[in-house]
Amino acid sequence: MHPYFGFEIPEAPDKYFYVWLDAPIGYMASFQDYCQRSNIDFDEFWDKDSAQAAGTELYHFIGKDIINFHGLFWPAIMDASDLRLPSAIFAHGFLSVDGAKMSKSRGTFITARSYLEHFKPEYLRYFFAARLGSSVDDIDLNLEEFVQKCNADLVGKLVNIASRCAGFIGKRFNNTLAIQAENLNLMNELAEAGDDIANAYEQREFSKAMRQIMALADKANQYIDERKPWVIAKQDDSEAELQAICTTGVMAFAQLIAYLKPVLPALAEASEAFLNIPLEWQGNTSRLSGATINKFKPLLQRLDVKTITSLLDDNKKTSEPSEKNSKKKANKKKPVASTDTQDIADEIGIDDFFKVDLRIALITKAEHVEGAEKLLKLSLDLGIEQRTVFSGIKSAYAPSDLEGKLTVMVANLKPRKMRFGMSEGMVLAASDGDGIFILEPHAGAVPGMRVT
Repeated sequence: MHPYFGFEIPEAPDKYFYVWLDAPIGYMASFQDYCQRSNIDFDEFWDKDSAQAAGTELYHFIGKDIINFHGLFWPAIMDASDLRLPSAIFAHGFLSVDGAKMSKSRGTFITARSYLEHFKPEYLRYFFAARLGSSVDDIDLNLEEFVQKCNADLVGKLVNIASRCAGFIGKRFNNTLAIQAENLNLMNELAEAGDDIANAYEQREFSKAMRQIMALADKANQYIDERKPWVIAKQDDSEAELQAICTTGVMAFAQLIAYLKPVLPALAEASEAFLNIPLEWQGNTSRLSGATINKFKPLLQRLDVKTITSLLDDNKKTSEPSEKNSKKKANKKKPVASTDTQDIADEIGIDDFFKVDLRIALITKAEHVEGAEKLLKLSLDLGIEQRTVFSGIKSAYAPSDLEGKLTVMVANLKPRKMRFGMSEGMVLAASDGDGIFILEPHAGAVPGMRVT
């Protein structure tokens, strides 16, 4: 009887190898192909005697459901074939999506290809790293949490450090960093954390490493919040101070990216192009001393819940028989016009327009409002003063998505007393009935700038 997964053994009628044996042999063949292309000695990794002499390491990463095959049968075959045994076997748990087994009918049977048509690899690599530990635990890809986690950590914390400082370095100092960071204690703390983070990586405590790195990112952002370079920039005779503050931010960003390089290689490569240096585990601060960096470009975009919906819809379609499936192209959609049919408002004069004082504001804190279904409470920094605004954007944003972001607000709107407190202005957002999108200015804009 032919097994469901298997192939016939040559010259052994009615006897079959199961696929678990074929698969690791395929891994070996793939590695041998890599060795031939990269001038690497295959035997130094797989031959028992050669591997021992070379001191190489070999690790197997498997799912928890195939431990018997890869922990007993396959090592026995390797030993009998004079192949080296694995240095260690690491088993991971199962992956669920939104708390349930992946399902084609629900569109949660997500393939790697369909994911890549909607998102960069970096987001999923980070989310998994932030969940992975050395134990055999299952991971749930909760899609809402995935969006919030990536937006809060990668965009709101990490990339935000560079975007808050690079604009000043470019416009005020011709992209040249100061010789020395202003906050040496912060830079020393970042450097000293390297051993602990490296140890977490070595012990496969990836989630611990991610927590340590993001805690350092919080400290870097806290430093920028306290020093307020957007305020220093307005003061006379503050050029050296401003350059040193922003240099500290850029150097801190560089070190954090170096620690994340094993998890986020594409982001690291883009950051290296911006910083104009290769990032190493240590020593980046000295390499950036007085260096000329390149103009900052957005390194990661904030994830949109709508894109998740599109991903799930596309996976539902591919699970249904269709002649169009084979012709489906990557999702390279151009922006389409809103279906909102509201008429353009009546014309106003330029004098009427200038009555509205639009200002750049930094969202320093965002909070849920108890008893309010649609509102978030936003604490805004206008550079010259602080404001509190209640905004009906709760359906589109988690508080963590907003903190550290710049936006545009109506600064001279008469304060409005609400049941939850006084709202001192209005944050601008676009909506077509299907979503809400707050306005975000480009890098270089600072709190207090007037929008005209």
